[in-house]
Parts: sequence; structure tokens; C-alpha cells
Amino acid sequence: MGLKTPLFDTHVAAGARMVDFGGWDMPVNYGSQIEEHHAVRRDAGMFDVSHMLIADVTGARVRDYLRYLLANDVAKLKDSGKALYSCMLNEQGGVVDDLIVYFINESWFRVVVNAGTRDKDIAWLKRFSDKFGVDIKPRTDLAMIAVQGPNARAKAATLIGKYADEALQLKTFSGRELGQYFVARTGYTGEDGWEVMLPVGEAPKFWSDLKAAGVAQCGLGARDTLRLEAGMNLYGNDMDENLSPLESGLTWTVAFDPPERDFVGRAALEAQRAAGLKRKLVGLILDDRGVLRGHQRVVTPAGDGELTSGTFSPTMEKSIGFARVPVATGDRVEVDIRGKLLAARVVKYPFVRNGKPLVS
Repeated sequence: MGLKTPLFDTHVAAGARMVDFGGWDMPVNYGSQIEEHHAVRRDAGMFDVSHMLIADVTGARVRDYLRYLLANDVAKLKDSGKALYSCMLNEQGGVVDDLIVYFINESWFRVVVNAGTRDKDIAWLKRFSDKFGVDIKPRTDLAMIAVQGPNARAKAATLIGKYADEALQLKTFSGRELGQYFVARTGYTGEDGWEVMLPVGEAPKFWSDLKAAGVAQCGLGARDTLRLEAGMNLYGNDMDENLSPLESGLTWTVAFDPPERDFVGRAALEAQRAAGLKRKLVGLILDDRGVLRGHQRVVTPAGDGELTSGTFSPTMEKSIGFARVPVATGDRVEVDIRGKLLAARVVKYPFVRNGKPLVS
């Protein structure tokens, strides 16, 4: 038996198909994965993301600590509640994890890390904490529910009473404490919406109330097709401890300026840049009939690459994926699917944003 979120019994009662995900028993779908996907693109869907770990980082030098720990620069965070996406690197420049950090005040930042790496991440956070005199507090008392889709915020706002107006005024990629809730306008689907952190004991009722408000229950299956359409990396597939963000389509998350800021892994990234990248992450659309999946071989004139993620896109009705390929790869490749080489195109991702295909 795996670890269980506060909503485990709710999922089972709803007839969800449960699977192991990073050691957690999680719902993969509640019936039709494609219908769940379309609910998020067209209306509103919700995901149990309580398996992810929320941790509060506090102390007088917490900003200095995070500027050293993260490849992106929290100096960018000037307004309370503003969020930043970043990778946390090892000394070799590999990705320990990707995370979101929220600036609350000068002595309090909040981070949200992935489920499968939470123990490793906490150990990594604590490895450097004494040097800066900061405290790391995992918030196991909090659950998290993501509500995503064009109508998600309007539907969820009906449940938070007097805080509704404040929540609806939140800017993109920011969060705010509103009574017992911490509401963040972030997500992993390419749609607008909220990620709501709330006391563990309140999660089942909040989920039930969202369902009554017309928000569809969605599982990990739809979450994966949505994030891939939205061009969002999955830790363990598209990046890991042996790959740098520069090789993983995440150069935009690394703040090399100012040059005097040191951060864990910086020297390795600088060396990699100086030597020249050998591989890059690209988007693929399969032109022939078939479905792209992770670990399939990608054949290019510059040498072989590999699919890191792949799926059938319900929005585009095409097979799409990410592939790590030689830097010199052109715009046409072939993918080895069950011994047959099928034609695919290299495209710029994201594939879909706000319900609309961006490539054809």
C-alpha cells in the first residue's frame, strides 16, 4: 500500500482508478480520461495535488539562502505573494527538482516541490540551511487542490465566501493567504485557475463543494496530457539529476545575471555553456499514424535522440511529445515505433495554450 492523501477515500468512493505515483496511491481517472482533459480545456476541472509537498522557509537571511540554492533568482520577487518557477541544482548542474517559490515577506518564503522527490528535496533544502540560519518547515498539515480551466476561478470563488473578490483579483503567478486558504493563481495545465492550499481536514468538503459547483474530477492521466500540450516538463521524464536545465528546455529558468551571484551548480552550467551544448529538448508532432511514448528512439541526420515524454493530444487530435536530440537536428526526424520509422516534425512548444492549438 502506498502513501495516501487526505482525499484518498473521496477518490475511492467516486470510483477512481487508483495507481501508484511516486509511492502515493493516486487517481489516474474517474472514467474517461479524454472527457476529463476536455473539461479542463473547455470549462473547469480539479486535481488532488496534496501529494506534493508545501514547505515554509523562514529566517532573517531566507532571501540570500534561496538566491544561493536556486538557479532562478528570487531577487525578482518584490511584491508579496509573487511566485517564481525554478530548478534546484546539484553541484554538477543536474536538476535535483523543479519547484515554485512564493515570496510572502522578507523572513518567509513558501516552496512547493514534487511528490516523488519530497524526501530528497527536504534533505537538500536542509543541507544548506544552517549556513544561512533558516528554518525549513514541511507543511504536512496542508492539502492542495488545483482547480483549472476557463471557468475554474469563477466556480471556485463561490466557495471561499468573503475572500472571493480578493482571490479573483490575484495576478497570474502569485498567491495570497485568505483566511484558512492560500490561493495561488498557478497551475500545470496551460489554463487559468488556482491551486488552493488548505487545512487537511477541510479538503474533502472543499472537493465535494467544487464538484457540486460543476467542477469535474480529474486524475493524473488528464494532468499528463494537459501538461504536455502546455509544454511543461515532468521531473524524472524530461529532466533529472543527470541533466542540466540547459539540456531540458529550461534555460529560461536560469538567471545568469547578475554575474556575481553564485548559486549551486552555476560553475557546471557555465562550463557547459562554454563547451557548447550537445543536446537539446524539442517538441515533436507525429505525422504518420501512431502514438509517441517515452524512450522511443528518434532518428536524425545528426545522430539518434530519444523521446522523453509522449502522448496523444485530445485537443489537437495528434500525437505529440518531447525529445532530447542532438543540437544540430533539423525540422524533420523519424521515430522508431515498434520497429517502424515514422515521420515526425520538430516544432516549438507549447502545443496548446488557453484551449487553442498553437501549432498544426
